[in-house]
Amino acid sequence: MKCLMKYDWVKLHRSHLPQGKGLMRSWARLASRAAFRKGQAEYCGHINAVNAGEWSGGIVGVKSILGAKNRSEALKSLNMLSKLGYITYTLDEKTKKLTYRICDWVVKCSGAECMDGNVYTTQGYGFLCLPRNITERLAKENYIFEESDAWLDLWCHTVFEDPNNVFSFLAPTVQYEKYGAILTLETLGQRWNWEKTKVWRFLKKHGDVFSLYRLPGSYGCLIYNKLYPSNKEVSMPTDAEIVSILDRIRILGANTHKNTNDHEHINKLVSWYSKKITQETSEEAQKNRVALSAPIIRAYISHCENCKNCEYDCQSIYKSYTAVIEANNIRGPCFPSDIMNC
Repeated sequence: MKCLMKYDWVKLHRSHLPQGKGLMRSWARLASRAAFRKGQAEYCGHINAVNAGEWSGGIVGVKSILGAKNRSEALKSLNMLSKLGYITYTLDEKTKKLTYRICDWVVKCSGAECMDGNVYTTQGYGFLCLPRNITERLAKENYIFEESDAWLDLWCHTVFEDPNNVFSFLAPTVQYEKYGAILTLETLGQRWNWEKTKVWRFLKKHGDVFSLYRLPGSYGCLIYNKLYPSNKEVSMPTDAEIVSILDRIRILGANTHKNTNDHEHINKLVSWYSKKITQETSEEAQKNRVALSAPIIRAYISHCENCKNCEYDCQSIYKSYTAVIEANNIRGPCFPSDIMNC
């Protein structure tokens, strides 16, 4: 499965929702518990009709989903998410019934309507589909990202086997925009409104998910996603593999005009030459393959008469014979002789 930036949504394990403080933690928790199809849901003995991407129950249930300490904290999170357009919700003050709807719900990932079956998934089971641009409105609002916001931002910008990013063929890697395969702590800090040191501490803390590779000089760094669902077994690349690709890119771009700094220039070279390097690597792999031969069903032993000393070695006993291997049965010389003396 290729997950390129042209695709509108990405999978997230329900068992690995973003941790730490932040709006995206609350959004992911609400989205993971919303109905995956239209149907009827039961809450405290009451039957509520829900559509895909909705949840219906009470404020106590929402408080539990969010992990909030009290009612006011849960409502504060709902109001902030609603203000930024992530959700809509209604609360009946009389019946205390609360229903929320995920505005960015990926309809393609919804199940078929079912009026007599489960509509909510088992907690922590399966995948949550979310839009790749889910964190973009935070950046556009110049919002100060919190821990879970930055975590989900990296996840949503992960690509795998993108033709314009040769590094993504080693393992799923984080990329921002067309010329953003190679990152810097400064650019991430500007996006999240963080200091460079805070970005570094964040990546060190979440090294179990996001692996940081620092490139030589002032090029920047690569960030690989260890948990990204790629539908194939993927191992993290070695420093030698990354440097080897980087060297090939620099050789191909040796004669290109440079009018920017090293970081911006290398990002352009990655975008320009990734397809060429990927194609060359594929062709090299094809050449190195060993072709399987057809099974041997018959073998012939060379005549001793080809030897200069045939008469002496065979003592004139041997004139002509053929040894044949047919269908796994070995048949000896046609004429009696001791071939070990030949």
